[in-house]
Amino acid sequence: MSLVSMTGFSRVPGAHGAWRWAWELKSVNARGLDLRVRCPSGFDAVAAEARNRLGKRLGRGAIYANLAAQRDTATPQVKVNEAALVALQEALARVPTFAGVQPASMDGLLNIRGIVEIADAGDTEEELAAIHGATLTSLEAAIEGLVAMRQSEGAALGGVLRDRVEAIARLSADAEECPDRKPEIVRARLEKSVSELTGASPALDPARLHQEALLLVAKADVREELDRLYSHVEAVRELLAQEGPVGRRLDFLAQELAREANTLCSKSNGAALTAIGMELRVQIEQFREQVQNIE
Repeated sequence: MSLVSMTGFSRVPGAHGAWRWAWELKSVNARGLDLRVRCPSGFDAVAAEARNRLGKRLGRGAIYANLAAQRDTATPQVKVNEAALVALQEALARVPTFAGVQPASMDGLLNIRGIVEIADAGDTEEELAAIHGATLTSLEAAIEGLVAMRQSEGAALGGVLRDRVEAIARLSADAEECPDRKPEIVRARLEKSVSELTGASPALDPARLHQEALLLVAKADVREELDRLYSHVEAVRELLAQEGPVGRRLDFLAQELAREANTLCSKSNGAALTAIGMELRVQIEQFREQVQNIE
């Protein structure tokens, strides 16, 4: 199974009745799983269920889920309060007429407050439940898209990481075979140093210098570092072949690889071995940078 990246994006639109919406999901790197869901007013139940579904499908990363929804403009509902209108007409009929005063007209009566009511069309509870269900169906499609993109990004990262770990393995082997580590080279270098020191100062004890040189050789030996590098490389290979989230363990191994490479450089007693150690550090740092994207 391919590795899974923590970065991805997905957008899925939807519609039901007079409603239109779109889900946007974005995922970026994080130490754990951080879910942030935003929904418009009236969609609180959708937000709670969205968090639940995202948590079941994603193991790590900062997930930003946003639902943008709006209702199409509907034809207003016009309602005439017929009872009030009839009562008003009857009351006016009982009022005596006066000269020069026109009787009340229908348009005048309809303009009286409370006779005509204009209200926006609303959704019933059943309609709202159907809309919420439809938005969650769209969310499932958006999650599938996000998961697919994270898997695609992970597959590409897997190739990069395998190239890096093989480069680390080759450099470790180069360090193993480096001429600077050969006993005869080390012996010749130390003999020359001891000879120069005794020649410069005859008072120095050649036997004591020989003992000190042996101690320096022991401290400069990188056998343990190379063995641990080989071990960590093998552990990385095994993780890259596993299923499930492995990013944290890979990050730990990257730190251990860096520690061994740093120690190898500090112990190096030759330019060639130092150069190999420096290149090891470069490859390991690049490996660690890419590991930060893995779930």
